[in-house]
Amino acid sequence: MRLKQTVKKMLPAFILSMLTGTNGSKTQKQFNPLRRLFCDTSNLLSFREVTLSAVFNNNEISNSWKKWQEKLDSFNTSNFTGGVNPGDRKAIFFLIRYFKPKAVLEIGTHIGASTINIASAVYYNQLELKIKPTFKTIDIKDVNSINEKPWLQYGMNKSPIEMIENFKFESFVEFITDTSINYFEKTKETYDFIFLDGDHSAETVYQEIPMALSKLNRGGIILLHDYFPNAEPLWSNEPLIDGPYLATERHIIEGAEIVILPLGSLPWPTKLNSNVTSLAVLLKK
Repeated sequence: MRLKQTVKKMLPAFILSMLTGTNGSKTQKQFNPLRRLFCDTSNLLSFREVTLSAVFNNNEISNSWKKWQEKLDSFNTSNFTGGVNPGDRKAIFFLIRYFKPKAVLEIGTHIGASTINIASAVYYNQLELKIKPTFKTIDIKDVNSINEKPWLQYGMNKSPIEMIENFKFESFVEFITDTSINYFEKTKETYDFIFLDGDHSAETVYQEIPMALSKLNRGGIILLHDYFPNAEPLWSNEPLIDGPYLATERHIIEGAEIVILPLGSLPWPTKLNSNVTSLAVLLKK
């Protein structure tokens, strides 16, 4: 009883309402009934091993980023009007170049804004380490559909796979049409770096996290997008996405040995005249 009272004092009111079922919202109705899921963090990188300043102030990575941007600009594909913002794409590039994962998984391809930058970072690592990498990117829709051409809706003149082929990355990049849950349930592949940027609902992210953890190689990393600390807006004129925060908070409340490290303010612009990012790294406590 005392423990419950202590927890109630520590938790924000909206978290309590989500967990106790007192707000009657659609999110609560879908989220609360989910059975408790166990998070095996044995292969997850420890937060003690991550120093963000070392990642984002790396001159070698910065030089490779400049070379990549020159190449990207030559194909006239840099003016994305949708997807992950330019500052976040750069941050993801730096993270992958720094931690040098051999196998990468992206959930949520969309128009390929982050996809092409992940592929480029993997490519530079391949040259440096002389390894054979793999990169799989998953979306619930066929992002390369010739009939629907979804990329045109965002002002893109190339599909994600066309961009990959233009840069000759097709040897290590694979596009998959599926839900994240279905993919995690059936795949036997394991990864060093997993980027969760698909369905941002609390119930989906809550299920994705333990499934992603089960597919991590030792020392692996999980990166979250649209993580809003304390479920508070990061930009005054942008809508709040609370799913990733609610999902991770529930896991923490239920005893998962995880720590969420928001990237906070980056050393470069992101969007809306700010350096703020919604990227966050999930690490072992």
